[in-house]
Amino acid sequence: MSASPRVPAGPLSRLSPLRLGLTRGWIAFRSMIASREGITQNLIWNLIPLGALVLYRDTTLPGTDISFGVGLLPGILALGITFSVTGTAYYLTSEREDGTLLRAKALPRGMTSYVVGLSAVAVLDTVASMLMVLLPGMFIVPGVPVGSPVLWLGLVGYLLLGLLACLPLGILIGSLVKSPRTVGGLGFFGTMGLSIISGLFFPLQALWGWVQVLVQMLPLYWLGVGMRSVFLPAEAAAMEIGGSWRTLTGVGVLAAWGVIGLAFGPVLLRRMARRESGSTVEARRQQALQRI
Repeated sequence: MSASPRVPAGPLSRLSPLRLGLTRGWIAFRSMIASREGITQNLIWNLIPLGALVLYRDTTLPGTDISFGVGLLPGILALGITFSVTGTAYYLTSEREDGTLLRAKALPRGMTSYVVGLSAVAVLDTVASMLMVLLPGMFIVPGVPVGSPVLWLGLVGYLLLGLLACLPLGILIGSLVKSPRTVGGLGFFGTMGLSIISGLFFPLQALWGWVQVLVQMLPLYWLGVGMRSVFLPAEAAAMEIGGSWRTLTGVGVLAAWGVIGLAFGPVLLRRMARRESGSTVEARRQQALQRI
């Protein structure tokens, strides 16, 4: 994850904030995936889950004839969506450190176009990563209901719900955390730790009762359940808590997290932007040089 490249002014500055943000987001995303660092990261982080799918493709879930790979694939996709929290927070803190946020603040309606561009990069990055795993995964893993409209409608629905829950949360975290290195380190390991205890790759019932209660308040668990509900047959719901997918509850929790992020994220972002100045950017730059 690297900071979005600086986009020059000129014709772009005459666009509406929405179009300007989308255009800047697309340029930043295209530059990011075309860079050597971006290509390397995409290869590494997408080959690992694909390797796991190959390894477990002939294994079945305990007590069923369902491929373990079909149960693994939804968890991988849910985890990829959740990483948009870390990605959005990382972009925001990086661009605050290098002065991009300060330049956006100086433009008319610049913060609006900045948030749109930030969100566009995160959405494009998440969708691209999902497709890199999903498309080959459908051929690697036996039993994926490729021809089912329920799969595709559910997949798109949970992708949108997941992004609604995660992107504002990423802006909220990025507004509170000062260093991109903190986000890159603690954010990554924190998300991976949550994935381990959120039932993405093994039944949540194997954990302590209080952990089960806590995890069910978080979006990652419900993303995993929702993804499994569209990939796995109906009888697989018996392995879930309560013996059902609890679709309405999951949609409600994800929507609630989206509302929380939308309510507090922009407020904290505006407060953070008001404190930005040339002197604060220069002070952070000098601190970064001292670490080098």
